[in-house]
Formats: sequence, C-alpha cells, structure tokens
Amino acid sequence: MLFGKKLKSLLLAFLIVVLAFSPIVGQNNFSTANASEEVTTNQFDESASLSEKLQAILSDKRLDGAIAGVSVRNELGEELFEQYGDIRLHPASNMKLLTSAAALETLGEDYQFTTEILTDGTLTGKVLQGNVYMKGKGDPTLLKEDLDQLAIDLKDQGIHKIKGNLIGDDSWYDDVRLSMDLNWNDEPYYTGAQVSALTLSPNEDYDSGTVIVEVSPSEKPGENAQVTLSPETDYVTIINKTKMVPAGQAKSISIEREHGSNNIVVQGTMPLNGTNSRSWVAVWEPTMYAIDVFKKSFEENGIELIGNSKVAAGVTPTDATLLTSRKSIELKNLLIPFMKLSNNGLGETLTKEMGRVVHDKGSWKEGLQVIHKVTTDLGVKGDTILLRDGSGMSHKTLIPATEFTKMLNNAQEKSWFPSFKRSLPIAGEPERLVGGTLRNRMTQEPTKGNVTAKTGSITGVTSLSGYVTSKDGEKLVFSIMINNYLGSSLTSIEDAIATVLAKHEFEE
Repeated sequence: MLFGKKLKSLLLAFLIVVLAFSPIVGQNNFSTANASEEVTTNQFDESASLSEKLQAILSDKRLDGAIAGVSVRNELGEELFEQYGDIRLHPASNMKLLTSAAALETLGEDYQFTTEILTDGTLTGKVLQGNVYMKGKGDPTLLKEDLDQLAIDLKDQGIHKIKGNLIGDDSWYDDVRLSMDLNWNDEPYYTGAQVSALTLSPNEDYDSGTVIVEVSPSEKPGENAQVTLSPETDYVTIINKTKMVPAGQAKSISIEREHGSNNIVVQGTMPLNGTNSRSWVAVWEPTMYAIDVFKKSFEENGIELIGNSKVAAGVTPTDATLLTSRKSIELKNLLIPFMKLSNNGLGETLTKEMGRVVHDKGSWKEGLQVIHKVTTDLGVKGDTILLRDGSGMSHKTLIPATEFTKMLNNAQEKSWFPSFKRSLPIAGEPERLVGGTLRNRMTQEPTKGNVTAKTGSITGVTSLSGYVTSKDGEKLVFSIMINNYLGSSLTSIEDAIATVLAKHEFEE
C-alpha cells in the first residue's frame, strides 16, 4: 500500500515537470504541435512575424537529416531572414541565374551566334571545285530548316555540284564535350547532351545535340513498332527490339543510346491502340550529326556531291571565302527557353561562348572564370563559391543562399535586368514559355503571376530563387536551397515559403 502511494507521488511529480517544460499550444501566434506534418500557410495567424512563419515551415519533419539554406532580402538589400544562409550548398539549376546574368553582362542582350559556310575552291560553271566548310560558332539554335536555307543560298549562287569534301569545323570551342562533373548515366539523355561549336537542335526548345526518337504503333501484333527520327539522319542507328501486342495490353517502351556510340536501342511492347512514345536522345559527337543533316539538305535542294567527295571534320583555312551565313536569335530571346525550360545545353554553350569572347578560348575553365568575375562584381563573395559548370548539373558547385540574394538584388540595378527577369518562370502561368517550370506550381493568388523565380532539381537537391512582392507591396528577393534530402520532392516547402512572402504584411 505504502509502495503504491509512493509510486503515485512520483508519477504526479513527473507530470508536473513535464507540464512545466512543455510549450503551451497557442502561446505563439501559430501552433507547432503538428511539426511532424507538412506545414501549410493556413496554419499561421497573420499577426505572426515573418521569421516565425518561415521557421514553422522549416520545422517540417521531412527536412530531418537534410539542410535548408534560406535567405530573404528587401529592396534595400537588407536581409530580413536567413537560415543557414552562409552555408555553401548545391544550387542545381539555380546556377543558371549566374550564367544568364554573366551572359547578359558579358555578351549583351542583342548578342547572336553565327554559323558560316565557306569554301577554298572556285566555281566553274555549276560545279564548285573545292571543299565546303560549315564553320560552327556555337549556335545552339540551328535547325534543319536553317540548313535547308543555307543549301538554298548556295544553289542561288549557281552551285549545283560540289567536287570536294563537306567539312564540319567545330574549332571555335575546345573538343571537351561534357562538363567535368556530369554523371555517366546522364550522358545519353538531352539533359546531358554533348557541347560542340557545331551542333543541331531538333526543335525550337533548342535542345542542341539531340535527336527526337518517336515510337508509334504499327498495324499487326508481332511486328516491330514504327520508329522515326526528327530530324531524319543516318548518323544514328536505330536498333528496333520492340514488339506489337494486342490492343489493351500494357505499353512499355524504353529508348536509350548505347554509351560511346550512336546505336539507339528501342525496346519493349506497344499495343495496337497505344499512344506514341517520344524521347530526346543525346547524340555522340554532334559535329558530324550536323554535317550529316546538312548533306541531306544539299540532296533535297538539288546540290550533288560528286567525285570522291566525303563528309568529315576539319578546320577551315584562314583564306577561305565566305559563301553564306546564318545568325541565331538574340540572347535576350534565347534566355526564354534557357531559363523557363531549364535547358542545360544552353547553359553550357553560353559558358563556353563567354570563355571564347573574353579569353579567346571556348572552354569550361575560361567560361567559368567569366561567370565568377561577373558574379563577384554583383556583390557575391568570390572566396565562398565554387563553380563547376554553367547549368547546375554538377554535384560539386557550391553557393550560399545569402550570396544568391545579394546577386539577385544587385542585378536589379543593371540595364539588362528586364530581360533577365522576363526569362524567369512565373508561378501559375499556364503558357509553357511564360510559366515554364513553375506553370503548375502556386497556381492561386497571391503567388500566381507574382512569384518569378528559377527552379532547380538534381538528386537530393531542390532549389527556388527569385522575386516576389508582399501583400503590402514590398519587393522581396529570396533564395531557398534544400540539400541532402531523401524521398519525394520537397517543392511544397519552397512553395509554402514563397506563399508566406506573398501574403505577408510588414509593420509600418
């Protein structure tokens, strides 16, 4: 009996201690009782401070074992909130913010890439006696229709036959095709396409160095499905291992290029009533891909290669004669697919182009030096960042969130800033080249049309950095980088932070 009374006394004392040190729900302006649940902005009392709101979001249990670097600044450049803001983190495609700012500052909004067609021969009648050189100067926007027009230009000059070789010249850049940290398993896909000064894009997304492979149903079970290429080219080889199956059965199609070759293996099952499958496949050595398609443009427009003519890679003689040329769209317009669609190839091409223009060498090393210089000129501490590529595919690039917001804030003073901001994805705007990678996120007021920011995602990393206006008109700059997380995407945390910023009213 005595033992029972002592036990009750001990339990009562323990309960008192627990209550004394437990937070009182409602003591703050929001509850953290459900910290293990995903925090939503509806949990906040609007009178809570900005810091309280953001800290509540960042208490999300999904961040356990991860790190979230966050920085928020006002239009005066004052940092209103930071968490691990000085910790160097991987930015993923937020790296493109630095690349595009550097390109605008270095190359200029109106900059255009050029592709030249030259010859070392002379025209005798309708026969050009000599080689034709296709000299690439980095243009990532070159399409099949542009090659057709270049062929037509030659035909209009009276060239019907060429007794010489068709040579692709990619010497404007170095011959290193892949950035130093690109994972081997990214290399066959459009996200890891090879970079060459002479390349070709399959459509106006400008995924240069890729070919579109499309698989569609054929008419009978047991047959191979139909496989088509855009643009048509003999430079890649399709290995068709597909099989048609009866209508209603499952579709299972894979499209992948074998490493180190241009053998594209297409395999799996396609039902008779199946929908098409499509994939953008990176080409091995895109210089020769561009030349192969250019040769087809010759044939389609009545220009014949005669004698022992061949297609090859080489360097244009310095005394070659210019026959015709083609210019790309201006940089300010090229930034739209680059930033809205997060086009990796464009980021790496711009990096090499800056190296070529500033240091006379089209390489990653020289290009990254330019980006580093421009970034530090925009207020970033140069000794706390590590830049490894122009797209953000690298898992070694390191930048603190507070340095991102410095750069984004200072960029607003530049004459090119309207083009920079126009290139960013806009939350909730459904048009693909307006909303970009944010078109299906934050689709309601007050974030829709308000949050203008760059997304980023690689394995274990998600990021969002850009601009938003608060409820009372305060213009804010923010950067969110979450690293080392496991499991499903954490973009909802980014969206919750951006929504808090859009809803917040600052005290007078």
